[in-house]
Amino acid sequence: MNPKEAAAAIRDWLSSEKLEAREVTDAQAIIHLHVKYPPTKQGHVFNIVIPKNRNLVLIYSITRVDEGQQNEMAQHAQDDPDGWEGWLHLTRVQLTRADLDWVLHVGKAREDTPGPLQAFNLSRPIWFDGLSQNEFMHTMRRVWLTKLELIHQIKFAYGQGIGKPGPVDDWIAKKTRERASASRSKVTESPSIHTDETGGFGTDFDPDEWA
Repeated sequence: MNPKEAAAAIRDWLSSEKLEAREVTDAQAIIHLHVKYPPTKQGHVFNIVIPKNRNLVLIYSITRVDEGQQNEMAQHAQDDPDGWEGWLHLTRVQLTRADLDWVLHVGKAREDTPGPLQAFNLSRPIWFDGLSQNEFMHTMRRVWLTKLELIHQIKFAYGQGIGKPGPVDDWIAKKTRERASASRSKVTESPSIHTDETGGFGTDFDPDEWA
């Protein structure tokens, strides 16, 4: 299977599952789609990307943690630094066992204690020689269920939040560096593969509906 055949197959599979997909402009990708999954009003944004010069499709989803939950985490870190670091450690171990790639965006440390969990990115690649509708859809489901598990975990430990996505220090720092780099150079570079960084839990999202 080549990239064009993989892209056509993915579009067919998404259509057959009644999943909404939107094209994203991405100079470094053969195809980049934003897909609403699960296909309900509570669905989250999933990114489906076939990078140029790679024989794989990458499926990933990014979630920002609610500001109110971040505040509760920061309070936990202040009151019980060892307990907070233990929670982060167990979360990392849990994600490692999920057979996914992952990134946790943790806030700036205070007095050597990590800040709150501000966002997380869960992803999984599928190489073309193993790409099938079954593998593709089960990967979507695996990313979703792992994401759902972490959402449940955060809500149980740190409450429902205030319905507002909190800040993400890593993204603020990245944008500051990009602006500084652009001001120093007029050379136009190809944009990196786009990632959607806006997805929160959603005001209508109720994880209890997705056991």
